[in-house]
Amino acid sequence: MHPILQDWGRFVAYLAAWGVVGVLVGVQLAFAGPFSWLEAFTLAVPLALLFGFVGLGAFWVCQAAPLQLSRIVRSLGTQLVAAALSALLWLAAARGLAVALERLDVFPGLGARLLQVAPLLVGLGVALFLLTSALNYLLMAMGASQLALRRALQFEIASREAELRALRAQIHPHFLFNSLNSINALIAAKPEDARRLCVRLGDFLRRSLTLGAREAIPLAEELELAEQLLAIEKVRFGERLSHQVVADDAARACSVPPLLLQPLVENAVTHGIAQRLEGGLVWIEAERRGATLWIAISNPRDVDAAPRRGAGIGLENVKRRLAALHGDEAELRAIPSDDAYRVELRLPVKHGASSGASS
Repeated sequence: MHPILQDWGRFVAYLAAWGVVGVLVGVQLAFAGPFSWLEAFTLAVPLALLFGFVGLGAFWVCQAAPLQLSRIVRSLGTQLVAAALSALLWLAAARGLAVALERLDVFPGLGARLLQVAPLLVGLGVALFLLTSALNYLLMAMGASQLALRRALQFEIASREAELRALRAQIHPHFLFNSLNSINALIAAKPEDARRLCVRLGDFLRRSLTLGAREAIPLAEELELAEQLLAIEKVRFGERLSHQVVADDAARACSVPPLLLQPLVENAVTHGIAQRLEGGLVWIEAERRGATLWIAISNPRDVDAAPRRGAGIGLENVKRRLAALHGDEAELRAIPSDDAYRVELRLPVKHGASSGASS
């Protein structure tokens, strides 16, 4: 909907502005044409208000012909054609109004005298339409700026929330409980394995905190963190858990938000592998497709298993982060089947991954 038509007060102010334009056009007609002041204002004010409604259409012309450097000639041509058509329609409306007033014997000979200033009216119509288009471009730029600002604020809030959730997930009671339980079970039988698991857990928590403080990281680092998490979980599940990561070099170099995959990998283990006696394979794929980075995480599942508490929260958090960062350019899709669960992410490629220290 047109932004001016969304608010009644704004629409009244818009018509009032065109009333002022009508007065100015009337002054121009009175000085430049064979009209009395009354004739000039009787013609100009209604015509200006009419042109105000015509000018509303400039908004959609501006949307159809945005001011982009690669399309500037085409956009200007579109505006000039629209301005010329609007000016000719405005002249026809002026002619009709003059003839009507003449037939009512209000202003005899007004129609013939109007033809003398036809070029002036066409010129004014073109200028007014282009001025209206410029105003619409300005309003569109302000709207885009406000939208970008809102999106930046949403992203900042979502990032902060994601950071808090990530920290909570890293020190999640169940996650630590399971890891410490595994360490406890290994201390007596396999003290060296218990020591290695402690080191892995410490490295994972430290690296998660470090990466979470950065705005963006290469996908390669995100995949390394996911493999660290799976290595810790493998101590608990043993041969029941295996994983495979397939990612091309172009995908690994792409920037992604930090800790993006962690909740999805945790879901794959908690709601997939853990509910199957035979366990299964967590499969992570990543591929760069032109200007798009495509990532998929798959795991087997038991459809008859009761859903665990917290299912869906990780997916929703990732969706919110992607929407705040990339809007409609990014997408997360969950694809469940009878024996597997697959999550696919699509996000635009962002160059220049953050190079903050990862130690």
